[in-house]
Amino acid sequence: MDSKGVSEDWLSVWIGLLIFVPALGSLGGADILGWVVTTGVWSDLSKALNPVSKAYSGLGGMGALIATYLALLVVMTAGAAALKADLKRFALGFTAVFWIGYLSWIAGSYANFAVTTPADMQRFGISWSLKLTNEGGFILALLAGLIVGNFFPGFAAWMKEAVRPELYIKTAIVLLGGFLGITAATQPVLAKSVLFRGLAAIVEAYLIYWAVVYFVARKWFGFSREWAAPLASGISICGVSAAIATGGAIRARPIVPIMVASLVVIFAVVELLILPFAANAFLSHEPMVAGAWMGLAVKTDGAAVASGAIAESLILAANAAEGVNYAKGWILGTAATVKIFIDIFIGIWAFILAYIWTNHIEVRAAGDKAKIGEIWQRFPKFILGYVLTFLVVLALAYGAAPATAAKIRTGMGEANTFRVIFFIMTFFTIGVMSNFRKLWEEGIGKLAAVYVVCLFGFVIWVGLVISWVFFGGVKPPLAAG
Repeated sequence: MDSKGVSEDWLSVWIGLLIFVPALGSLGGADILGWVVTTGVWSDLSKALNPVSKAYSGLGGMGALIATYLALLVVMTAGAAALKADLKRFALGFTAVFWIGYLSWIAGSYANFAVTTPADMQRFGISWSLKLTNEGGFILALLAGLIVGNFFPGFAAWMKEAVRPELYIKTAIVLLGGFLGITAATQPVLAKSVLFRGLAAIVEAYLIYWAVVYFVARKWFGFSREWAAPLASGISICGVSAAIATGGAIRARPIVPIMVASLVVIFAVVELLILPFAANAFLSHEPMVAGAWMGLAVKTDGAAVASGAIAESLILAANAAEGVNYAKGWILGTAATVKIFIDIFIGIWAFILAYIWTNHIEVRAAGDKAKIGEIWQRFPKFILGYVLTFLVVLALAYGAAPATAAKIRTGMGEANTFRVIFFIMTFFTIGVMSNFRKLWEEGIGKLAAVYVVCLFGFVIWVGLVISWVFFGGVKPPLAAG
C-alpha cells in the first residue's frame, strides 16, 4: 500500500466512527440518524423510499434521499481533503457515484426482482419473481459500473477521483461491526450454543479451506502469491472484506482485491439463488444444519444472512405443512452467528499473513527480518474499527434490559442503513474500475475457474459435512401456541 492507501485505511475508521457514535444516541432517546433514506421492496415506485425512522416521516422519501446525499457529500469531501484529492473533481464524481449507485439499489428492490416468498408475492400481487432479495441491487450497481467502465471510458475518467471502492468497503465494514454486535448480544442463548461450532468454522475456513484454495491457485492455475492469497481469503473466508484485508496485509496492488471482490459478489448471488433451495430440498428436517451451512458457504455477510432468511422461510413452511411449527429466527440466527465468528477473526488472519509476508516472503535480504513496526504498517487499520464497534455494542447490549437492547438495535439499524449505501457505492465503483480488456489481460478468466473449482468442488461440501457434524439432530424450539 502506498501512503495514499494507508490514509484511506485510517480515514475509513474515522468516517465509520463518525456515523457509529451518533447512532449510539438512541440509548439516550436521541434519534440523530433517523433521516437517512431506506428503500423497501416495492411495486409502486412512490412508496419505495422512506426515512429509516418514522420520527422523520415529514421529510418524505425523496427528502430523505437528498438529505442522505448532502450529508455524505460533506463528509466524504472532507475526507477527500484529508487525502489531498482534487475537491471539485471529487465532489462531482461522488455525486455521480452516489446517484447511479442508489438508483441501481432502488431498481434492485423492485418486487419482481426482490420478493422471495409466496406470501410476499401474493401481497405485492405478482405471479413471478427472480427471488434475488433487494441485494440484487448490488449486482445492478456492479453492472452499471461495468457499463460505465467499459463503454463510457471518458465518463469513467471524469469521475475517477471518487472511484474509491476500498474506502467505501472499509467504511462499510467498520459499521458492520456494530450491527453484528447487537445481533450477538440479543441472542445470547443461540450465541453460546454455536460457540464451539464457530470455533470449528474458524479452523475450517482459515486453515483447511485457505490452504487448499491457495494450493489450487498456485499449483494448478499458476497464480503468483500476490493473487493466490487474496483469492484464497475471498473464497474460503468472508468474501469481499477478507480479500481486501488480505490484499492490504500483503501489499497487493489495488486491482487484485478489487477483481477478487468482483468475483465474490457474482458468485455470492449464484449461491444465494441455489443454496437456500438446496437446503430446503435436502435439509428441511435438519434446520439448524441448513442455517450453519448458509453461514459457512455463502461468502458475503449480506448474501449469507439473506440466504439464511430464505432458507428459514422455505424450511419453516415445509415443516408447517407436515404439522411441525418451529419458532422463527433460529435458522437465520444460526447463519448470522456462524458468520459473526468467522468475521471477528478476519483481522487476526490479516495480521498473521502480514507477519508471514514481512518475515518470510518479502524479506529484503538474507536474514533481514521485518520489524514489528512494519507489520503494524501493513496491518489493515479498518479491522480495528470493525472490532471496536463490535465490542462496544456487545458490551452495551449483552445482558441489558429489553428496552435498552431495543434502543441499541434501533441505533445500529440506522447506522447499518449507511453501511448498505457504502456497499452500493463499492459495487458500482468496482464495476467502473473493472475494464474487461484489462481484466482479461490480468487473467480474470483463470480467477473465475479457480473460484468454480474450489467453491463448488470443495468449500460448499466440506462446509455441509462440518455443519452436519455439529448441528445434526439439533432442532429449533417449537413456536408458542
